[in-house]
Amino acid sequence: MRLAVENLEASKIRQVANAGMGRADVLAFWFGESDETTPESVRRAAIASIERGETFYSHNLGLPELRQAIADYASALHGPVDAGRIAVTSGGVNALMVAMQALLDAGDEAVAVTPVWPNLTAQPAVLGARVYCVPLRARQGAWTLDLQALLDAITPATRLLIVNAPNNPTGWTLTRAEQQAILAHCRRTGTWILSDEVYERLYYESTPNGCAPSFLDIAAPHDRLVVAQSFSKSFLMTGWRLGWLVLPPALVDGVGKLIEFNTSCASVFTQRAGLAALAHAGDITPPLVAHLRRCRDTLLPQLAALAQVEVASPRGGMYAFFRLHGFGDSLDVARRLVAEAGLGLAPGNAFAPEAQGWLRWCFASQDVARLDAGVQRLRDWLSKQ
Repeated sequence: MRLAVENLEASKIRQVANAGMGRADVLAFWFGESDETTPESVRRAAIASIERGETFYSHNLGLPELRQAIADYASALHGPVDAGRIAVTSGGVNALMVAMQALLDAGDEAVAVTPVWPNLTAQPAVLGARVYCVPLRARQGAWTLDLQALLDAITPATRLLIVNAPNNPTGWTLTRAEQQAILAHCRRTGTWILSDEVYERLYYESTPNGCAPSFLDIAAPHDRLVVAQSFSKSFLMTGWRLGWLVLPPALVDGVGKLIEFNTSCASVFTQRAGLAALAHAGDITPPLVAHLRRCRDTLLPQLAALAQVEVASPRGGMYAFFRLHGFGDSLDVARRLVAEAGLGLAPGNAFAPEAQGWLRWCFASQDVARLDAGVQRLRDWLSKQ
């Protein structure tokens, strides 16, 4: 086995989940997904496709009608995006990996803003690239970017900048001014930007287009920018494994070849589900965001009221990320919470060393009362320590 693969660290989130899966007494908030089922209109579209016998390969880049629908969706949010720039992938994870395969050679230098979902630093390492991390800074529970530190880290030797905003796990979001400064700097250094924007619609600030700032709002089609997106979060479709990339035209053919060598294509019936999701986006996403805001506003004040907890309300995403004072290793604490309190959270050090002592709580719960019950379990457990 390649040394780069042997050196990969097993998922700390999975280690916690594996300790509690199958236990009916555990309230699980460890994974980044809602417990709400995919809307019926989306499920029915996939069923109808299967019943029509659409069980064959499609174009590597996706069904033409889905690529057009994605382009129309992105254009309504961010200005004109041509369908020829869209590549449909088998999930957001696949989108990110294909993008990195297209851009990184072994030995290349990548810079990543952390804490971040661990795949985003593991994927370039799998390819043999060197990853340099620029940490966000935590103050009173909120994480912010030291913009100058990031710009200083990006040099002409930097092949790729990896950024996820709204951020998993912290909820940190880039401002428009920060995006403009980063894009201008990367143009000067010749650095590619891979922007993971899967949480852009799960945003709780008031904006004209109802989503977080995107690099697509300010970039030209031929900029060295790749934006990764997914149906998972905004359309309640995590298990469907359907995502997409917005690419500069020069990258499209190469990405099509990479999709062929990775998965051949996304399944047609899954793409039909994606078409239905986009057709019903106005009925799916705004109510989801409103519900998630209610979940956030239910959970965060209760966490903030606990003496040992340091937390700030996130601007985007679906996570409460909080520091638990007086305890050591996050993974050990998360395991103890499963075993002793029946509460399943993700350990902060799964996302970066600087997040040691923090825990991530996914608040995307269909039943808000589960959040109340979870806080009570945490409160009771803390009282016994």
